[in-house]
Amino acid sequence: MPTESGSCASARQAKQKRKSHSLSIRRTNSSEQERAGLQRDMLEGQDSKLPSSVRNTLLELFGQIEREFENLYIENLELRREIDTLNERLAAEGQTIDGAELSKGQLKTKASHSTSQLSQKLKTTYKASTSKIVSSFKTTTSRAICQLVKEYVGHRDGIWDVSVAKTQPVVLGTASADHTALLWSIETGKSLVKYVGHVGSVNSIKFHPTEQVALTASGDQTAHIWRYIVQLPTPQPTADCNQLSGEDEVEISDKDEPDGDGDGSSDCPTVRAPLTSLKSHQGVVIAADWLVGGKQAVTASWDRTANLYDVETSELVHSLTGHDQELTHCCTHPTQRLVVTSSRDTTFRLWDFRDPSIHSVNVFQGHTDTVTSAVFTVGDNVVSGSDDRTVKVWDLKNMRSPIATIRTDSAVNRINVCVGQRIIALPHDNRQVRLFDMSGVRLARLPRSNRQGHRRMVCCSAWSEDHPICNLFTCGFDRQAIGWNINIPALLQEK
Repeated sequence: MPTESGSCASARQAKQKRKSHSLSIRRTNSSEQERAGLQRDMLEGQDSKLPSSVRNTLLELFGQIEREFENLYIENLELRREIDTLNERLAAEGQTIDGAELSKGQLKTKASHSTSQLSQKLKTTYKASTSKIVSSFKTTTSRAICQLVKEYVGHRDGIWDVSVAKTQPVVLGTASADHTALLWSIETGKSLVKYVGHVGSVNSIKFHPTEQVALTASGDQTAHIWRYIVQLPTPQPTADCNQLSGEDEVEISDKDEPDGDGDGSSDCPTVRAPLTSLKSHQGVVIAADWLVGGKQAVTASWDRTANLYDVETSELVHSLTGHDQELTHCCTHPTQRLVVTSSRDTTFRLWDFRDPSIHSVNVFQGHTDTVTSAVFTVGDNVVSGSDDRTVKVWDLKNMRSPIATIRTDSAVNRINVCVGQRIIALPHDNRQVRLFDMSGVRLARLPRSNRQGHRRMVCCSAWSEDHPICNLFTCGFDRQAIGWNINIPALLQEK
């Protein structure tokens, strides 16, 4: 009996496989109608609000998807068989050419070696491309010097807000969850006055534009206006701090957090009662601010309203309603009767009181999560920060879309803008504080090395443009405020 050659046998085997493949496809096609009928019968007995034509169309589409998947599955099986055949042929050729036995283990070793080389090439290429992408988001900050000058330690709980007085003597104010507000000497870091009039967390502090008077908002559903008298102590020589670029970072554990029991505020004078108490809210008062001139004040509350008060009479002038969820912040324009409020409803609103007969409001929907703060800047700009990890710069003349968007890697808390240098300070949930210009270019990141910087969430920032020692202050849940000296050359700002 004649014998078939190896090539004829392989050709016949491939032909039989193609036949079985075509037969399986024909079987699939022949059973399509039966399957579709069965599916229709099964679905007819089920309750559905879809029209029958729509249901039939969906069934046909799903049937086509199933057929395509079956074809791909069969082709995959065929390809696997062909790969096995090729491996066997390679093994046979290896024996013929080399004259030595080439085992499957050796083939696997060679295959794994080539696979590891390919994997290493892919990793190298990925790392190179990734580093290029990441570097495109960074700017050179070697010329931006951020120096820690002073730490203000004395609160027994997290600090929600920080503010700088606008009158002489210039002092620092902090509002804390320990139910107190403290005034500090910026130069010495010593507490000067403690306010204990609230029975809830003090969430905000703002100084009167012309008098030694402070406005605080609290979780006890009130806002207090209280007077303070301070005498600044003689400044002591400050310890020499290393100047660090904003890019240095070393992780520090929460164990290094300052101990609140070493209270530096126990010896300072205490103010126990306010001049005026504003009591029209039905929920936590989260923020408060003075209108231009200091004769009126606005408060923002978790009861979804903002209230405008007359300071002399403590009477409610206007109740600003419209937000769908709790308010998070309020801010007033430095020279005009404008108020901006932010809320958990992902919006912020602009309230216009310039015309006594008309009180207009505009709603802006530029974020996808809680708007944590919105502040006025120089000119007609508003900057808003959000838990959606973005900060946006808006032009009041055209609020349809932001003129700049800053994207970060963490939620943004109460922001503040240095009007003179047009720099935005961004405090983050992840303990970072970053500085950007108004066009969205990052200038620096405050250091967290050599035990410097905050050790928990940074809640707020405040600029002091005229102070010779510290021009930026931050506060956080680590129960301390920090004074920084930020030196950003004009050349870098122009870029």
